[in-house]
Amino acid sequence: MSMINKFKEKIKGSLSTFDRMIFKGHFCFMHKKENRYYLLSQEKVLLKDFGKFALKVTGQIKDSAKKIAEEANRPYIYLNSPKVSKEEIAKKIMETDNIQQGLICVLGSVELCRAFSVVSNKERKELELNFMDRKCLYLYFYYLDEEFGFMHIRLQTWFPFDIRVYINGREYLSRQLDAAGISYDRYENSFLNISDLEKAQELANRLLTKKWDRTFDNFAHKVNPYLKRINKIFSKGYFWGLDQCEYATDVMFKSRNDLMSIYPDLVEHASLSFSSKDVMTFLGRKLNNNFLGEIVSDKKFRPQGVRVKHRMKENNIKMYDKWSVLRIETTINNPREFKVYKEAMRKGELRKTWVPMGKSISNVYRYAQVSQESNMRYLNALSAVEDTSEVVAELEELCESVQKNKKRYSGFNPVSKASCDIFLAVLNGSNCINGFSNKDIRNILYPNLPANSAVAKK
Repeated sequence: MSMINKFKEKIKGSLSTFDRMIFKGHFCFMHKKENRYYLLSQEKVLLKDFGKFALKVTGQIKDSAKKIAEEANRPYIYLNSPKVSKEEIAKKIMETDNIQQGLICVLGSVELCRAFSVVSNKERKELELNFMDRKCLYLYFYYLDEEFGFMHIRLQTWFPFDIRVYINGREYLSRQLDAAGISYDRYENSFLNISDLEKAQELANRLLTKKWDRTFDNFAHKVNPYLKRINKIFSKGYFWGLDQCEYATDVMFKSRNDLMSIYPDLVEHASLSFSSKDVMTFLGRKLNNNFLGEIVSDKKFRPQGVRVKHRMKENNIKMYDKWSVLRIETTINNPREFKVYKEAMRKGELRKTWVPMGKSISNVYRYAQVSQESNMRYLNALSAVEDTSEVVAELEELCESVQKNKKRYSGFNPVSKASCDIFLAVLNGSNCINGFSNKDIRNILYPNLPANSAVAKK
């Protein structure tokens, strides 16, 4: 039984879709050394001159970014520290300039990267072009996109020009709902109410069949002018993968009070009752001797509310509240912990079988499947929680003082010593057979009291 069915009187419905999605584009062929040298040969650049050549291309990309900002009449801002929240800057500019659509701003920041550098091979006494950790300029293009809403693109300006596209599934859904004329109430990146939930779920599911490579290739060509040259030399472009994704099931309660009437009990149950075995079950694994990893559960108090998180290796599932919405969210950083049914070579034959899932965008639908299954298993486990709100309300009323006939009577204190002694007496195991009477309770509470004493009569 799902928690949604158990507390259906308090719930409007539920919606499941992607939250944050980070797509990464990279040139797979650049990982082969011979392809790197082929690129330089086509550009007629010697290894010893690679640094100057790379600086030239980086300058072209930077100038192009400034031109894009200038043509859109938007600011280009260089940030002195990479620790500054770029999203906050972009949102502030969007609000101040009342941006309704298009480019918001372009931000530049020097950060650590994995890029090409020429190094000396002392054993072979020659120069080599290898991947190394270094620093370079990153460009952040923030957009209020017609299809995806608030999003941004992060471009590395040094070879091999890795690129990341950050979108939010609920931003996308918001745009789709507007286009379909479906009304909704939104709180941050969650929906408190949607007039047509069934249609909204259909619109959200469009992300599962979207032609991602075509969309992202268009984004990449817009921000990376050197991509045309790469396409011409290799007849290939970026390989796109889903680097990280969050898939959330939002349970929409009728009011904040309805959610908070059971949320403390949900938090207590999730943080105290769910074992490591349960966490593995939620994330589609079985606990056995072959598992090598760490499972951690923790509870965090935030200004917005309480969050319970369970992490298995790099992946996790968490629960938190967003006003009147209960969110169960699965985050996948390492998809190989899950499996996908696809063609693979087995004993020299190409056949369909279950294999570890990769980050290819062709597996987006499978990301959604395994995440939705995880979320539902979590919700089913929460169905063990009982609604104690009415009992608590009655107890609170019992504990309050009352006034009758101009006389005040103190409230019942269930944690006082006298009250606890009465509870222990009533719950005594010897009462299970024949029950108890007033005399039985009196004998337990006052075992050494004379029968004819004034206290006993009282």
